[in-house]
Amino acid sequence: MKSLKLYGIRDLRFEEAEKPQLANGDEVIVKIKASGICGSDISRYRKLGAHTPGQVWGHEFAGVVEQVGENVTSLKVGDHVAGVPAIIDENDYYYRAGQPARADSLSAIGAKEPGGFAEYIKLPAKNLVKVPDELDFDAASMVEPSTVVLHGYFRTNLTVGDDVVIVGAGGTIGLFAVQWAKIFGAKRVIAVDIDDEKLQIAQELGADYTINSLNEDVLTKVSEYTDRMNADIVVEAAGTPITAATVFGYAKKGGGVVFLGIPYADISMERFYFEKILRSELTVWGSWSCVSAPFPGKEWETTIHFMNNKRLNTEKMITHRIQLEEGPEMFEKLMERNELIGKVIMYPEV
Repeated sequence: MKSLKLYGIRDLRFEEAEKPQLANGDEVIVKIKASGICGSDISRYRKLGAHTPGQVWGHEFAGVVEQVGENVTSLKVGDHVAGVPAIIDENDYYYRAGQPARADSLSAIGAKEPGGFAEYIKLPAKNLVKVPDELDFDAASMVEPSTVVLHGYFRTNLTVGDDVVIVGAGGTIGLFAVQWAKIFGAKRVIAVDIDDEKLQIAQELGADYTINSLNEDVLTKVSEYTDRMNADIVVEAAGTPITAATVFGYAKKGGGVVFLGIPYADISMERFYFEKILRSELTVWGSWSCVSAPFPGKEWETTIHFMNNKRLNTEKMITHRIQLEEGPEMFEKLMERNELIGKVIMYPEV
């Protein structure tokens, strides 16, 4: 079968891979219809390289069930599904305690197990969530990044009428954060990014105000837009050392910051921002992965419900649709940053 395999930093190859076969009665084989490139994929491609050199890569996908094991009752051939990428040992202490996102054994497809940049994938039935037939595969392949955001918001105390600042609002995670904030009932959503085109998309998806941090003072503008109070909740979705070190400045006294982005570098923080944690008595929430108990968690059913009811708009987030074989070229374009590239959806079949 066709696949994309990651061998090292900036070494992604379009190659043949062995089509998966059922090995036990709890497994399912899915014919993949659409796969998405994640922001973490871009960072790994640029900085970290492969978990397992030569492994089929990717963890965001949707497709159609082709085969089911004899013990599988939750799915049948022909069902449309989204993939849950989290691979966890069920004997893990945290998994048994109902905290799968904290499991020491937590891994993801595309790392040690074959991933979703391929024509087919094999997974345990519990790692597949049925989606309505009327939900298109592009949207279904984006269920996973939405669940990452929702998992983070569930960690917070976000309530109706709150003001929310989203830093890194132009990426997939940030744009979902904008939309979920509105669904939760946020009064004012302030989108912060360094790209005006992406900020325009954020505004189209519900942001009330936008701030380009390259040419505007974020502290001043956030204060202005929130009646000098600052935000109840700040979402760090950029995943850079600079943004991770400065987001505390945008939260009101008694507010909180939730971290969704992954910096992939050391963080050095000015005293001014660190003291905001103490002097403003902030709450800081770390958020990891996209699953909760009972596995895979309400993040999944909730996302599918709001996507299917058109409350979550994925179409405005997608800027490129390509064939799987064009993947290596696209990743190089993502390194150059010479054009607006938002969500990229890849198709393994012509």
